[in-house]
Amino acid sequence: MDGASRPESVTSHDVARAAGVSQSTVSRVLRNDRRVAASTRERVLSAASALHYVPSEVGRSLVTRSTRTIAIVVTDLGNAFYPHLIAPLHDEASVQNYRTVLLTETVEPLGGDGDLGSAEAEARAEEISPLLDRLLNRSTDGVVLTTSRLDGTLPRVLARRSMPFVFLTRFVEGVAADSAVVDNSLGASLATGEAVRLGHVRIGAIFGPPDTSTGRDRERGVRAAVTAAGLELPDAVVRHGNFTFEAGHQAMVELMAQRPRPTVVLCSNDIVAIGAFNATAALGLSVPGDVSLVGFDDLPMAAWEVFGLTTVHQPMEAMARAAVELLIERIEGRVDSDAARQMVFEPRLVVRRSLAPPATGA
Repeated sequence: MDGASRPESVTSHDVARAAGVSQSTVSRVLRNDRRVAASTRERVLSAASALHYVPSEVGRSLVTRSTRTIAIVVTDLGNAFYPHLIAPLHDEASVQNYRTVLLTETVEPLGGDGDLGSAEAEARAEEISPLLDRLLNRSTDGVVLTTSRLDGTLPRVLARRSMPFVFLTRFVEGVAADSAVVDNSLGASLATGEAVRLGHVRIGAIFGPPDTSTGRDRERGVRAAVTAAGLELPDAVVRHGNFTFEAGHQAMVELMAQRPRPTVVLCSNDIVAIGAFNATAALGLSVPGDVSLVGFDDLPMAAWEVFGLTTVHQPMEAMARAAVELLIERIEGRVDSDAARQMVFEPRLVVRRSLAPPATGA
C-alpha cells in the first residue's frame, strides 16, 4: 500500500477490524501488555504494519522498537534540588540524540503495605500505578530514577520487566541496576570533621529519611566521624525528616529549644539547611554567631550572600552525564554483562561563613 492509496487517517478501530480483535486488545498490544497471547499480538502488529498505523505514542517503536526517549522520575518538582539535576540530564540526552520526559512519583513506596519486594506487591503496584503504566507502555526506552527509597517497588518492577533504568544520586541494594552516586558517607564525615576541628563538641543533626540511601549513608558518615572524635550524638539533638525546607525549619526550632543547645547543626541537604536558617532568624538567633549550620549538595543558592552556607559539594552535572551514558549503553545493548555498574563520585567540602568556631563560652 503506497502513500497515494493509504487512508488519510487510520485508527485503532481499523487495526482491530483487520486483526479481528477488539480495540482494547489493540491498545494492550501496543502497550506491550504481557497478558495478550503471542498469536494475537502478532496478528495485531501485522495488521498495524499493513495499514501503516502510527499511534503518536508508540508508532515509531512498531518498526524500530525504539522511541529515543528517556523518562526522568522525580518526587517533588517544587524542590530546588531537582532543576539542577534535570537540566544536565536533558542536555546530555540531547547530545546523544535522545529526548527526555519528566514524570513524578509519590513519596510512598508503590504497592502498599506488606512485603514490598514480593511478586504479589509488585503485581499490585503495576495495576494501580499510573506512573508504572506510563513507564511500561513502550513510550520510553529507559528510565532515570532519582527518588528511589530502599523499600520502593518501582525499581524492582522495572528490573523484573527488563526495562533499562539507572539510579541517580540514590540507589537500592538488592536491585541489580547501574548507578551514579556521590560518596555520601564520606561527604558527611568531611563536614563533621571540619566542625570538630573548629572546636564544636555539642553537635546536632537533622538527618534525612532513613529509608533512602542518601539519608542512611549521610547519617552513617556523621555518626562515624563523631565517634572517631570521641564525642557523642545524643538522641535529644537528632531529628529525622524529609529533604524539605519545612522539615529543616521544624527540626531546627526543636533543636534550639534543647538545653544546652547544639553549637552546630549538620543538615541532610541544603534545602533542609535553608529551612533551619529561616528558623534561626525567626527565633532571633544568628548564624554562625549563635549556631553554625552545614548543608549537603552545594546548590547555587548555598553561595548566596544571605546564606553563605558551608556545604558538601556533589558534582551533579558529572553524575547526571554519567547516568545518561550508563543508561544509553544499556538501551543500545552495548554492555556485555548484566552485573550492576556503580560510579561513585568524590565529594568536596565547601567552607563558607555559616560554619565558624563556637562562640566563646558556648
